[in-house]
Amino acid sequence: MKIAICDDNLTIRKELFQLIQKQLLEVDIVEYQSGEELINTKESFDIYFLDIKMGKISGMDIAKHIRKQEEISRQKSIIIFVTGYQEYMEAAFDVNAFHYLIKPIDVEKFSKVFSRAWKEVFVFEEQSKQYIIVKSSGTQQKILLKNIYYIESSNKKVIFHTTNGTLEVYKKMKELENTLGNTFYRCHRCYFVNMEKIFAYSTDNIQLTNGENLLLARKKYSDFIKTYMRYVKNGGIVNV
Repeated sequence: MKIAICDDNLTIRKELFQLIQKQLLEVDIVEYQSGEELINTKESFDIYFLDIKMGKISGMDIAKHIRKQEEISRQKSIIIFVTGYQEYMEAAFDVNAFHYLIKPIDVEKFSKVFSRAWKEVFVFEEQSKQYIIVKSSGTQQKILLKNIYYIESSNKKVIFHTTNGTLEVYKKMKELENTLGNTFYRCHRCYFVNMEKIFAYSTDNIQLTNGENLLLARKKYSDFIKTYMRYVKNGGIVNV
């Protein structure tokens, strides 16, 4: 696991370094004293600890840069802000920050947040390897589960809506239930949704990270909430 610490305060950097090492021994930690230094390295990390206010390039600027790069690389990293300014908490949601720790750092709080972050990285890495083999147009094709937004039922076919477009396959929804793993939920008789791709939800609608909306059967809302919360608790990728 690769972790970046970016803070213009040497004392805070050393404190974070030590706190991380207490949680995880086998980890690659790199310290940066400015936003410019971090961005110029052009390296990517699994977890970022960023101060909000730093010189010309703030932690928020770095976070926006990271998210923009991820749109191209299709990777996923965790951003944790460590700051003395509570007023930026709302803005942190705009860059999908994992958490917002207030200085001085509470050791017990840090331990809980880091444990959850580490678990999410692990789950993401495991999920990134999972795939399903389907037959389309006479050819066997491999689809990575992490690339699927949702699966739609259409007569005798199912349509895979993925980051690479759509793929139609002669198959029944029932046949997919035991092959998709626990990151997918049947939110409607016509849809399997990848919970990793959920951006927002209501009692009858699920919005995905690509902007599309799926119907959520009202009778399934309670079960969906329980399933999604369990998914989150087990370290699932969260975009809500």
